[in-house]
Amino acid sequence: MIDFSLSDDQKQLRDLAREFARDIVAPQARAHDQSGEFPIEICRKAWDLGLMNIHIPEASGGLGLTSLDGCLIAEELSAACSGIYTAIEANVLAEAPLIHAASDEQKKKWLLPMTTDFQLASYAVTEPDAGSDVSGIKTRAVRHGDDYVINGNKMWITGAGRASWFFVLAYTDPAARYQGMTGFVVPADLPGVKVGKKEDNMGQRASDTRAVTFEEVTIPAANRIGPEGSGWSIAMSAFDHTRPPVAAGAVGVAREALEHCFAADTAMKVTTDAVQVFGGYGFSKEYPVEKLMRDAKVFQIYEGTSQIQRLIMAREIFKG
Repeated sequence: MIDFSLSDDQKQLRDLAREFARDIVAPQARAHDQSGEFPIEICRKAWDLGLMNIHIPEASGGLGLTSLDGCLIAEELSAACSGIYTAIEANVLAEAPLIHAASDEQKKKWLLPMTTDFQLASYAVTEPDAGSDVSGIKTRAVRHGDDYVINGNKMWITGAGRASWFFVLAYTDPAARYQGMTGFVVPADLPGVKVGKKEDNMGQRASDTRAVTFEEVTIPAANRIGPEGSGWSIAMSAFDHTRPPVAAGAVGVAREALEHCFAADTAMKVTTDAVQVFGGYGFSKEYPVEKLMRDAKVFQIYEGTSQIQRLIMAREIFKG
C-alpha cells in the first residue's frame, strides 16, 4: 500500500512555512496589497529561513528539495498572501532551467551565489505577442564570435524590477521554430537591459511584474544554457518544478477563503441562535447578546463577503 503521509522532515518544513505565513506574511499582506510595494524584507527573511531557492541541488549549495516540498510551502504562504508568495517563488522559475541543463561551471557561477547571498532572478520568456504560444516570441540572439547580441521585448516578467539576472529565451534560428530557440542567462545590469514600470495589476499586487527590453545586449557565449536549439525544451522543463506549486498555491487561497467563510457563518449562526435562546433578553440592549450578533454580521462582509469567499473557493479549486 502506498503511504501518502508526510515524512517528519516534510512536516517540519510545512510547519516552518505555516509559522512564517502566520507571523510574517499575514500581518503585512493588506499593506502590500494596498500599496503594491514589493515585499523585499519579507523575501529576505524567507531566504534566511531557507524557504527560497529550495530546488537548487546540494552540490550547488542548495537543499535539493522536491516539487512536493515546494507545494507544502506554496499552500501555506499563499493562504496568507499569494502575491507575497509569488514574489518569493519567482526565483524557482528562473533557476529551474539552469538546474535542468546548465553545466557544473554555470551552476557554480549563477546558482551557488543564490544560496550564499540574498538575490532575486526572473524568468523572461513571455512577450507581448507570445504568451501561451511560446513559438510566437520575436526576441533574437545573434552569434558574433564568442558573444551573442540579444534584441527583443519581454512582458509580464515576475520579479523583473528586483532581478539580478534573467533567464531569457530567444531565437537563434527562427526558421526552425521550437528547435531554433536557445536559453541564456542575462545579467540585469548589462548595457541595453531596460526594465519598465511596475504593472498595476488587479491581484497579487505585492508581486513585481514588468516589461523588460533588450537592446543590443551583448553576453558571452558562456552564458548560453545548453546547445543552440535546446531552449524551448529547457524552458518548458522549468514548469516541472513550478506548475505543481501553482496548483498548491490555489489550494492555499481556497483554504483561506473556506476558513474565513466557515468561521464567519458559524459566528453569525451561533450569535443569532443565542438571541433566540434568550428571547426578549437577547433582543434588549441591556444585555450583551444582541451586540454579539450585530458584531458578528460584519465578519460575513469584510475581507470579502461569504458569497465572494465561496466564489473564490470554487474558482481556485477548479483552477488547481
